[in-house]
Amino acid sequence: MMQLQPYWKYLFLLACLLGVVNLCSQQVIPSQPGSGVYRPFPLPQSLTFAGEPVPLEIPDVAERLDRELQSTAYFHSNTLLALKRLQRYLPELDRLLRENDMHPDFKYLALAESLLSNATSPKGAVGIWQLMPATAQALKLTINDEVDERYHFEKSTIAACKHLKYGYKRFGSWTSAAAAYNRGAGGLDAAFKTQKVTSYYDLYLNDETSRYLFRILALKEVLENPKRYGFSMMDADSYPATPTRALTVATTITDLPEFALAQGTNYKTLRLHNPWLRGYKLTINDTTSRYTLLIPASAAKE
Repeated sequence: MMQLQPYWKYLFLLACLLGVVNLCSQQVIPSQPGSGVYRPFPLPQSLTFAGEPVPLEIPDVAERLDRELQSTAYFHSNTLLALKRLQRYLPELDRLLRENDMHPDFKYLALAESLLSNATSPKGAVGIWQLMPATAQALKLTINDEVDERYHFEKSTIAACKHLKYGYKRFGSWTSAAAAYNRGAGGLDAAFKTQKVTSYYDLYLNDETSRYLFRILALKEVLENPKRYGFSMMDADSYPATPTRALTVATTITDLPEFALAQGTNYKTLRLHNPWLRGYKLTINDTTSRYTLLIPASAAKE
């Protein structure tokens, strides 16, 4: 067998290396999601938020949406959780939005805020709508050592609807109302006046508010078209809603764990269905106060 001269060995190795680099640089479009090769998803041809068109013809608007769309589509764990939780809460959330004359797109704002969990932010915003204490109290939600109605699904949703309606009344746009929900009405108004524009899409904003609406839009696009982005969900994959019965209480409960046991359940389950309870008792100070507790329908009262 003929032996290669030293310099031929180096040329041979170089040719092999270039071949490997060329092979690795080739772009392969996967035949289906999950193939192990990732390509960017194309932007939708058109998109709206609460009936208002998104001006995708503006280059930076399209790029900002693209950033959030790719992030949402490839953030598989979060998007799967959103799909699972949405099935549990969607009927009640859609009902509350409809009864308060709000566009159904606002459910995606709640998802962007908390992924429909009772999250707590470093700044002190809590609940699925991430309401700050001062905002919540201005909207007549109770906050004390025993009760925090920012965690109450129905009451916090109604409060968030009122807050968003105030933003719409002030700015004349649901898009701007959503941006104000994140930035604050005063901060957004100051930006409009200083920059002498009237559209959210024409504003130069801090990174969080600049991305905020596009996170909502990306969630809307992916969750309304899951198969387009490689997500396959069956009914059995979703978190089911637990049937409950409502129990109205008008007198102080001094021992919530004991009360829960008397209702055929336990304190943990009581808190899971009534996360607005914050302690081990529920004080009712006057005859006009009432609270409604949700108890699992399967729980047999002792």
